[in-house]
Amino acid sequence: MVAPAAQLTLGIALAEAADRPATWPGLGRRSPGPLRLIMVADRAGFGRISRGRVPDWGVGMALPGARAIVVRADAEDARSALRHELAHLALHEAVRTRLPLWFDEGYAVVAAGEWNRFDALQLNLAVVRGAVADLRSLDAALRQGPSEAETAYALAGSAVLHLARLNPDRTLDALLRHLQGGDGFDAAVVATTGRTLDGFEEVWRRDVRRRYSLLVWLAAGGGWSLVGVLVIAAVAIRRRRDQPRREALNIGWELPPEAAADEPGELDQDRPGD
Repeated sequence: MVAPAAQLTLGIALAEAADRPATWPGLGRRSPGPLRLIMVADRAGFGRISRGRVPDWGVGMALPGARAIVVRADAEDARSALRHELAHLALHEAVRTRLPLWFDEGYAVVAAGEWNRFDALQLNLAVVRGAVADLRSLDAALRQGPSEAETAYALAGSAVLHLARLNPDRTLDALLRHLQGGDGFDAAVVATTGRTLDGFEEVWRRDVRRRYSLLVWLAAGGGWSLVGVLVIAAVAIRRRRDQPRREALNIGWELPPEAAADEPGELDQDRPGD
């Protein structure tokens, strides 16, 4: 384990967690084997060590060939970031077949138990706008800015979960067996779901729209955001409409003579005898 002195305690705790055997979906219980854990302090340090291989806003990176994992110490949940990267290592150790990026990242989302990603209103808003990316576009979105990638990670995870639901046992076991046996990814999907990859994409996108519809978005709290926007808009419109009337009321106003006489001077001075 490599870590700056300030992050040494966290680094040791993560190294101990990484050294324990873990159970992975479709792969069973596996020991991590020899592994190098590298801790970096922040985004700048992460960018230096990743060298553009992953976006510098990321919080973790797996290097399967080098049996190494990089984790940012300032990550909101460093343990979750570690488990996400360990899932990548476990998957690539078991499967030598080339995998699409969306499956690789979606598997790590599911294996790491990052269920909070599915709770994000951002995913629901994307679906409400009709912005359910196809699988090819999903690969590109995973490497875009943080907001686009956050939605893409959630969608990738949902795609992996849908692959599991299409299997009779509703797990990834059969798919991973085919992949470990050397089948190509497309062939493994056909063998375990009865659908081509294009056919799977169609039913998955339809399922996402059903699960994350406008009604779901409203029930999840999006309705309050909508109400807030409508209230602000109504106030702005009302002020704009009332502006001419308020200005008209100011025309021709003059103080009566007695009021003007009662106005104080520049300074309130004490009168003699007061």
